[in-house]
Amino acid sequence: MYRIYHADCFEWLRERAPHSLHAVCTDPPYGLLEFTGREISKLRAGRGGVWRLPPTIGGSQRDPLPRFTVLTNAQKQELRKFFREWGKTLRPALVPGAHVCVAGHPILQHLVQHAMAEAGYEVRAAIVRLYFSFRGGDRPKNAEREFPEVCVTPKGAYEPWMLFRKPIQERTVAENLRKWKTGGLRRLSVDKPLPDSIPSGRTPDREEAISNHPCLKPQHFMRILVRSLLPIGEGVVLDPFMGSGSTIAAAEGVGYDAVGVEVDEEYFKLAGLSIPRLAALYPDFAGEDLEMNGGYGSIEKENEQQLAMLLAEKPIAYLVKSSTKIKPRRA
Repeated sequence: MYRIYHADCFEWLRERAPHSLHAVCTDPPYGLLEFTGREISKLRAGRGGVWRLPPTIGGSQRDPLPRFTVLTNAQKQELRKFFREWGKTLRPALVPGAHVCVAGHPILQHLVQHAMAEAGYEVRAAIVRLYFSFRGGDRPKNAEREFPEVCVTPKGAYEPWMLFRKPIQERTVAENLRKWKTGGLRRLSVDKPLPDSIPSGRTPDREEAISNHPCLKPQHFMRILVRSLLPIGEGVVLDPFMGSGSTIAAAEGVGYDAVGVEVDEEYFKLAGLSIPRLAALYPDFAGEDLEMNGGYGSIEKENEQQLAMLLAEKPIAYLVKSSTKIKPRRA
């Protein structure tokens, strides 16, 4: 069962009952600059703004990504302040021992971890999503031929999902689990603990055909991650920056209760349409294994074909067209 709300998450969280949420899994608006109304409008129009990369590789158009390297020191401190205030606003609604999983970026990870520590959370390990990416690895802009063997940054091949925990209230994790159902992470199985790195293919075409959100995450990875956050399989998972709805769809696919909050009206409408369709994919996969077949394809095969697939695909139009009015709903 899930509910989604078109609201500002700060305002929404202030109205939540204490100890009503058991976990958080979210990919927040890191760039602040990138996710301002002005930059989102440019993204949806398909031109201008900071959402850009070198336009082609191998003759094919590349999809837009946020360029966090353009943030100034002042903007980075604003980002740190944002997460500190968000963490403080979130804390009362969480039960003791609840885990908060936040998608990150290598060059901004330290800012978020510091901010969440200041907000009163324990900084735990990060779960690394290993995947094929075109992020980074570019030669110096406008001097590519002059410095053909130079890259400005390493080519991205991982995405850190940082873990934080609201301190447990009981004397031990076991006692906290008995009272609050939280404090640890759910294993893949009795004999398989959750690893801190998970091989992940790119988001499959069938999922991108359902949602054209620029930050859509694959259900394979999201179901493993979301499943792990409720250690005994009970409670409510929150995504306060719902975006594409991939977290809520993953929770639905795993069989968890979930709540999503999204401030952008177009993305809220898109998520409302996409969540049930994404959740219906891969009915035999509930995140209890690192490999997922059933039409998705093995991780090895997916990785081998990624470059060819990316070069062959047409660019996605990031313009959401929907006249459907979606209210906060219960499914």
